[in-house]
Amino acid sequence: MRRVATLDSLAPHNQVKQLSNAMANTFTCLRYHVVFSTKNREPWIRPRIEGRLRAYLGGIARQNGMNALLIGGVDDHVHMLLGLPPTLAVSDALKQIKGGSSGWIRENLPGCRGFGWQDGYGAFTVSKSQVPEVEDYLRGQREHHRVRTSQEEYRALLDRHEIEYEERYL
Repeated sequence: MRRVATLDSLAPHNQVKQLSNAMANTFTCLRYHVVFSTKNREPWIRPRIEGRLRAYLGGIARQNGMNALLIGGVDDHVHMLLGLPPTLAVSDALKQIKGGSSGWIRENLPGCRGFGWQDGYGAFTVSKSQVPEVEDYLRGQREHHRVRTSQEEYRALLDRHEIEYEERYL
């Protein structure tokens, strides 16, 4: 006869409920570096509006249970360092952020009536030890893009993460 250890056999009866509740939790730390572009990579996100846009994107993230740790980018694309709950797929998070912001941008930011986000995005996992490096990278976007185009940067990210791609979709 084989005996199996159960919570009942491991703890006094009055502690069983307490132990089972303590073990039923899920603990995650899901961070992503996401990148998405304006439609046709048009330079809509000028320095005079980027602060308002970043604040709005962060608000959408917060309202949908995400944590926008840092938002950067330049005229034709956005980078976000996002913390996501385990119940939210990256694709759904980006639908909420991009879908929730495009109309607001057209209606509220000067000179952006024809604005739109390009289909698709890039998403890369970020470990806790990589967060400071990614934050520095996001903060230095304007400086970084003085020497490298957005397409070159995106290609480098895809290559670094060993993601196969077709040039026509960049």
